Amino acid sequence: MPGKKQLSRQRTANLFKKTLKKCLKSPEKLTVSQWAEKYRDLGNTSAISGKWSNDMTPYLVGIMDAFSDPYIQEINFVKPTQVGGTECMNNMIGYAITQSPAPMMMVYPTDEAAKDMSKDRIVPSLTMTEAIKEVYDEKKSKQQALKFKGMTLYITGAGNPNKVASKPVKYLFFDEIDKLPGASQKEASPYNLARERTRTYPYSKKIYTCCTPTLKTNYVWKIHEAAEAQKEFFVPCPHCGSYFVFNFHQIKYSEDKSLSNEVRAATAEYVCKECGCTITDKDKIKILRKGIWKDTKKKGNGKPRTVSFHLNCLVSRFLTWKDIALEFLNSHDDPEQLQNFVNSWLAEPWEETKVNASVQTVLDRQTDTPELVVPDWAKMLTGGVDVQENCVYWTIRAWGDHITSQNIAHGQALSLNEVETIMNYDFKKKNGDIAQVELCLVDSGDQTDDVYEFVAYNLDWALPCKGSSHAMIADFKISKINKENSKAYGQELVIIDTGKYKDKIASRLQRKNGQGSWMVFRGCDETYAQQVTAEHKVTARNGKKVEKVWVPKTSHADNHYLDAEVYAFCAAEIKGVKYLYLEGKEEAEVAPVQQQSDPADDEWLTNNNDWLGE
Repeated sequence: MPGKKQLSRQRTANLFKKTLKKCLKSPEKLTVSQWAEKYRDLGNTSAISGKWSNDMTPYLVGIMDAFSDPYIQEINFVKPTQVGGTECMNNMIGYAITQSPAPMMMVYPTDEAAKDMSKDRIVPSLTMTEAIKEVYDEKKSKQQALKFKGMTLYITGAGNPNKVASKPVKYLFFDEIDKLPGASQKEASPYNLARERTRTYPYSKKIYTCCTPTLKTNYVWKIHEAAEAQKEFFVPCPHCGSYFVFNFHQIKYSEDKSLSNEVRAATAEYVCKECGCTITDKDKIKILRKGIWKDTKKKGNGKPRTVSFHLNCLVSRFLTWKDIALEFLNSHDDPEQLQNFVNSWLAEPWEETKVNASVQTVLDRQTDTPELVVPDWAKMLTGGVDVQENCVYWTIRAWGDHITSQNIAHGQALSLNEVETIMNYDFKKKNGDIAQVELCLVDSGDQTDDVYEFVAYNLDWALPCKGSSHAMIADFKISKINKENSKAYGQELVIIDTGKYKDKIASRLQRKNGQGSWMVFRGCDETYAQQVTAEHKVTARNGKKVEKVWVPKTSHADNHYLDAEVYAFCAAEIKGVKYLYLEGKEEAEVAPVQQQSDPADDEWLTNNNDWLGE
């Protein structure tokens, strides 16, 4: 019989061997999706309880496995709500913790959100899985610094640049990235600051971003468009076998608008674009399991390091065709609700209008007429001046019949005195005729006294103007300057509804060169084109009212030439540009001074839901 000492030594040796074997054991060669099915436990806190099953959300497999692909470094997921984007991220996190531990960071829009998510979602979700719970050190963990064997998971808000920028990490996760604040003049964006933390791991880093999109200019869609590979989820038609991406346009329902939305939605069915056969809700569940991710756009020939996945709500097994149709029918008449449908259900960025002016749109409006030359069709010149603290931006536009126009010159000047010389220049047509600026509106919002004094000496061709702080009934109105002790006291001041003129410019910019178009000279510079298209129209809530307003596409975008063109357009209307085509006709009438909105210029803003098929 062995003695107590011998037994003790044997037990110690066995424990040592067991521990050594465990330590030396190489990690399982699993993908994230395989790991999730083997280890992940959802508990009973989510819509689906118990063990994770890839069959429930087969479209997430490709996204998850991109994380375990050693070549791919950045993964972006443009998603609708309620398709498992957060759980997909949790599987990646759990995989990294147990398979390849290294410093990790999760970034939320605010510190408050980070703390709440850590306490209410992250810790409970992760520790339900036994494999994660085994390596979790609860005693050493803090709310925003969770300790695991071999690593720390930092959970931080984007509002604190120091925190975001202070930790070197291998794994970086952004949830709801479009809610992150944008860049300021003093600090880089929190997204870029956080990315800098992965430089310590140049070849093995993993960056995951996901969100329902908002605007094209926000984070998730910009990342999507910048990715080396963009992917969509293709499924096979159960009837003809052709692979396709679920498209809202193919959900067909009764067009009888006398019926209730509920009744119309009840007739909804999905029609295969290739064979015209109906795909039922039951069919959808089956074909999703046969789905595959395919590249729809790819840059270069090699294997991509940055990949972006896009899904819409039609893939959800929890939504029927009726559900989706009804949501659209209930929302399409309300801009705010429609935007939510486009963003949260279709996972598409919201575009306020059917058109979207870009730099290229402006450059496409170039004519054969060079700079400083007035087109032969022109009957009038007007100017606009945007005044800044250290300089001024000016533009001169030629006008013809039916509000046809072309920019003939624009530029930046150091003083209003330079502008005076420019506005009094004799411009020539190709036929030799001379043309001069008839009216120029000068912005008085900055350097007000100087502008008033300047205009007082140039009343034969200049008027001061100011943008209205609220929407107006008329496009503009002419009031009097009532500033005492001013040389301009009693002088006319033009108050402009700038939003309406931006609508007019955006509308006419979409027309091909010719009658009624808003054109530019041959060789127009890109800086001008960028500034003219620096704003877009979005839906915003003002108290209880929902309004459409023009805002910069990006933070601190220069829009000086756009403002100058607004003033030039208003000057043209003051001079009666709408009635130029009547010149020479016996029954021509004098144009009224105060102009109302031109319905033709607003057509582009209506029927925003045409693209959705309603």
